[in-house]
Amino acid sequence: MARRTYYLETRVVLLVLSLTILIILTLMLALLYRQDRITSPLFLLLIVSATLIVGFVSYYTLYLPYGRTKHIMQLFASGYTFHAIVDDKIPLNKEMVDLNKTLETLLNTDQIMNASKRQAQFLALQNQINPHFLYNTLEGIRSEALLAGLDSVATMTEALSTFFRYTISNVENLVSLQQELENTKNYFFIQQFRFGNRIKLHISFEGEQENEVLQYRIPKLTLQPIVENCIVHGLECKVGVGNLYIRVETSESRLFITVRDDGVGMQEDVLQQMQKKLSTRSFDYVKRDEHQGGIALVNVNNRIKLLFGEQYGLTVTSCVGVGTDVAISLPRSKGEEPPA
Repeated sequence: MARRTYYLETRVVLLVLSLTILIILTLMLALLYRQDRITSPLFLLLIVSATLIVGFVSYYTLYLPYGRTKHIMQLFASGYTFHAIVDDKIPLNKEMVDLNKTLETLLNTDQIMNASKRQAQFLALQNQINPHFLYNTLEGIRSEALLAGLDSVATMTEALSTFFRYTISNVENLVSLQQELENTKNYFFIQQFRFGNRIKLHISFEGEQENEVLQYRIPKLTLQPIVENCIVHGLECKVGVGNLYIRVETSESRLFITVRDDGVGMQEDVLQQMQKKLSTRSFDYVKRDEHQGGIALVNVNNRIKLLFGEQYGLTVTSCVGVGTDVAISLPRSKGEEPPA
């Protein structure tokens, strides 16, 4: 029974009882005063003091806990937290505690937590391609190219084989930043067979030591889809040399990666549509079957949110004729990936 006194519901009942007793006591003392049974009006000071004490106690034991609970519910409704919908210290009542436990169970189901893996598999086309057949075929092409003296074909085939091996095999949630950057550079190398010196890649690190930052873990297939989007929609249509910049920064608790191109940029209406898609809660995105434009960025954004929370993900800014920036916000972590 001691636990029940912590519920806001119980505190409201106690407050109502206290106010009722206080009102009855005030009326009784006022009646006695009018009948001259009490000659001193000091009882008014007693009533005012008791009222102030009740108000003070109510503010700290009811109003403030209710405000925290309301704030948590607003965050939950907006998708910024899946942890709880009531104040853990002072819940509304026992039923809300039970409801919170049920919601946490539902939100931690394999169906939700594995959604990021399913999206990664979708990007990798794992269900459509037999990896071993693909590797063997590419290796055969490479061998024939070397025998024929076609070194450039052999090099490109080897790069393509390496790219698909990373993309298709062992699809997992998290890899090191170093692995993801190596795959991205390999993908860019393949694209240079098509564009030649028309496109250039620049990678920079700010803040911590590069070797330290490279060990941080990020979702697999985070950078390559964004780089591909920059090349296809930004640099391919540009006249002259196009540059692609990847900048890695850290704060006390976060890892920031910015992918920027100096391509043709986005029209304002296209940018607004993209920002609207990226602002959609990951839970809502999982529930609907929508595969329209911008699926690569949307998939990356929602895999990040599903793994780490709504406070992380992608933001896009763009200006026609100037280029596009894709900013990625991630937790700074070297630990194991979240449970599948």
